[in-house]
Amino acid sequence: MNVFEYQARSLLGRYGLPIPPGGVATSPEEARQIAERLTRGPFVVKSQILAGGRGKGRFLSGFSGGVRLCEHPAEVEEVARAMLGGVLVTAQTGPEGRPVNKVLVAEAPRIQRELYLAILLDRGRRCPVVIGSAQGGVDIEEVAREEPGALHRIWVDPQVGFWPYQARELAVRIGLRGPLLNPAADVIARLYRFFCECDASLAEVNPLAVIENEKIAVIDAKIGFDENALFRHPEIAAYRNEVVEDVREAEALKAGLNYVGLSGEIGCMVNGAGLAMATMDILHRYGGEPANFLDVGGGADQNQVTKAFGILMADPRVRAIFVHIFGGIMRCDVIARGIVEAVSHAKPKVPIVVRLQGTNFEEGKAILRQSDLLIRTADDLADAAQKAVAAARETR
Repeated sequence: MNVFEYQARSLLGRYGLPIPPGGVATSPEEARQIAERLTRGPFVVKSQILAGGRGKGRFLSGFSGGVRLCEHPAEVEEVARAMLGGVLVTAQTGPEGRPVNKVLVAEAPRIQRELYLAILLDRGRRCPVVIGSAQGGVDIEEVAREEPGALHRIWVDPQVGFWPYQARELAVRIGLRGPLLNPAADVIARLYRFFCECDASLAEVNPLAVIENEKIAVIDAKIGFDENALFRHPEIAAYRNEVVEDVREAEALKAGLNYVGLSGEIGCMVNGAGLAMATMDILHRYGGEPANFLDVGGGADQNQVTKAFGILMADPRVRAIFVHIFGGIMRCDVIARGIVEAVSHAKPKVPIVVRLQGTNFEEGKAILRQSDLLIRTADDLADAAQKAVAAARETR
């Protein structure tokens, strides 16, 4: 689970990281009030979306930049009015962009140097890795691609922990010495403590800046958390309803379903994450594009199945629906009844392909046949995938 920048600032501030003061606004007037309360300008106004590349982004309205510097509160209000309610398109959002419902207004210290700092999990080595670079800022992706040697890494043994000398070593590698060395090492150590104690999967500070008076400041932060550990952090879990930007994902979250929207045209409903990935792979093999990842899980009831079907059918890009269920804990007859109920109520205009296998799959197939609904069934996975791809092409 990723969080918005203003939420990341709040969480990192609790760990003592140096963050310029600011606040989040939902209206232009509120943005101006925040700027007026800050001790000094200039100010920065940042669109709050869960995507990078905001500074180089463009709104569908034509307004340029999702991050703008302002000299006075009146300008902050003007910029916030142009951003709020708009749709920001960046390199990471796709052409459809993301709606901007909140902006962050903060003091903009005069930056002398931009650095990069991040902590993430190296799944190959099965340990955290702390990454730093003397070249931070908006072009960090290009730096990583064209100058991989500019990124310095320290792998951390979880049983040994991250030691102060390692933080100082990384600070030196990214060019921080003299009076900046200890403050930078302290920031690195505090970020690592946050990463571990909050079960983060990513903690990225870009840029980590050297500002006036030889100080270190966290200018921007991106934080991601392990959703499986959120039960240990109710204060972070409370952010979930705020950070879900996709309406479909929000509905799935309320129903207790695992859903990720994609850009294809075949809606998928599967039980089990591994089976869902295999289903998407075989659709690709036969020329199809999945519209989503939807795992109803092993213990979903009929109401959840009905809700899942409703989410799939509400997606205007879906040209066909592929239901792939292996009945272990989840019984195929329960899935079949959910499908019948959902289709009877929603009356979808797209074809449906169903493959049931496992517990009570014969009963499930009988329920589908007796429903007299236009549902195509298949016993073999390859056959089912080909039918789903063909069905999507029929309705283009």
